[in-house]
Amino acid sequence: MIILGIDPGTAAIGYGIVERSGSRLRAVDYGCLTTSADRSMPERLLEIHQLVDELIALHQPSIVAVERLFFSKNAQTAIAVGQARGVVLLAAAQHAKPVREATPNEVKSAIAGYGAADKEQVQRMVQLVLGMSELPRPDDAADALAIAVTIANRVGQADRANAAVFDRAAVAPIERGESGYDRAVREALAREKAAERSVS
Repeated sequence: MIILGIDPGTAAIGYGIVERSGSRLRAVDYGCLTTSADRSMPERLLEIHQLVDELIALHQPSIVAVERLFFSKNAQTAIAVGQARGVVLLAAAQHAKPVREATPNEVKSAIAGYGAADKEQVQRMVQLVLGMSELPRPDDAADALAIAVTIANRVGQADRANAAVFDRAAVAPIERGESGYDRAVREALAREKAAERSVS
């Protein structure tokens, strides 16, 4: 089974293709597309669409794994990431490929065992899990591989693709009850409140 992992963004979009054979995982390809700030947003989104379209046509993944937009204090960044995600979802739909999502905290927990792992910890664990001779770089490509590994390890488990009630923008139908996404949101909000209390 081939999984295409995407770390979406309009300035840089990371991609990572992972093959799962039994319990073994290996990196097939990875990299990062950087779009020019001199180009208009529609042109940058077209570049992203063309990249994802070509990757799907070339590797024929069984699943497209995309980082789910969590929340951002910077609304402009969140909107840009959302636009890039939309283009990725469009390309997947055009090829009739199922999409699975994971939040950044879910990916870090799955890869490094710790939801607040830093970039280097994620890179090292991706290198170890995929048996790579060197650290995957840049960060966006390592994150895309991490997303692909996370979703590859979920395949065969109970379907966890459903969206949390809180997440109205997710790709899957809403499920009732607390999901991993709900927990991640609740924990992040609790940490934010604790940090605010310690400052005041």
